[in-house]
Amino acid sequence: MQIILANPRGFCAGVRMAIDVVDQILDILPDQPLYVYHEIVHNRHIVDRFVDQGVVFVDDLDEVPTGNIVVFSAHGISPAIRQQAKERNLKSIDATCPLVTKVHSRAIRYANQGFQILLIGHKDHQEIVGTFGEAPNQTQVVESPADIPKLTINDPNKLVYLTQTTLSVDDANLIITALKEAFPNIKEPPTEDICYATTNRQAAVRLISQECDLVIVVGSKNSSNSVRLTEIATNIGPPGYLIDDVSGLDQSWYAKGTERILLTAGASAPEDLVSDICKHFVEHHNATLHIADVYEESIEFGLPLSLKRLMESHGFDHKDRRVLVEAPVITKDEYGAIAVPLTIARK
Repeated sequence: MQIILANPRGFCAGVRMAIDVVDQILDILPDQPLYVYHEIVHNRHIVDRFVDQGVVFVDDLDEVPTGNIVVFSAHGISPAIRQQAKERNLKSIDATCPLVTKVHSRAIRYANQGFQILLIGHKDHQEIVGTFGEAPNQTQVVESPADIPKLTINDPNKLVYLTQTTLSVDDANLIITALKEAFPNIKEPPTEDICYATTNRQAAVRLISQECDLVIVVGSKNSSNSVRLTEIATNIGPPGYLIDDVSGLDQSWYAKGTERILLTAGASAPEDLVSDICKHFVEHHNATLHIADVYEESIEFGLPLSLKRLMESHGFDHKDRRVLVEAPVITKDEYGAIAVPLTIARK
């Protein structure tokens, strides 16, 4: 059996930055309570690990005692939540992914220019809720082409679409095509809203899964980008399964005739969960590990200004620290198995 490890996989720059924000605050203020509004990222293991360190996750700012620190998750928040935090005298640290912030900024700019905004995404996802809140009177959410006839359009020449950053590229393009057919003069954003990590991980699965019998995606069920990876694999052909960790494996998936398994991870899934699965296949199924490099990533985000100010106020030198995303590395020494590069044509 061969386990094909997709590169890229796992943490993106925004997730690393958000996790680092919480880690930094825990280091700076180990004896103070720390609250996070919503899950910092959509991964059960990351959240549980922070809970074990005393972090309190809340879905309502009223649960945060006045004057305490609250971290806003990577998915972004609406201006109403920001104002509520200010009114309750909370010390806000914003861990919103900069790529999500970019979509927020576009929504504000287009709303100020008098455009109606058609926001493509899942209406209950925290990212969409936050972006919608920037211009609620001028924004409508489009989840599928079936929503288009229900839209209320004031002027078809003053329309723009924006996109949730973690959507399936295929699904987004399907909706965009339908919007352009319905509204030929609709304006598109100057650059793609779907983030680089989502696009790259989806492209890797789309390419590599064609040569595999099974696809396993590591990630939580509330992780939009992890769910999309599983759907893409299944749409291409090989069965795709989403699991939180090694305990989610089902031997019936690969009991007979499975020679190649593609193993990847959503953008909020830590690499140690992937390593545990590799170890399982090596020890119990005599598997060999193969690396499939499709894209190289070297994106970095600076720590948010609100965190830097907090660090300075407590005598910590942030030194303009930046969070660098490096390609995950699996070595033969970890498993007693040889990791052999696999030749996959790049596109």
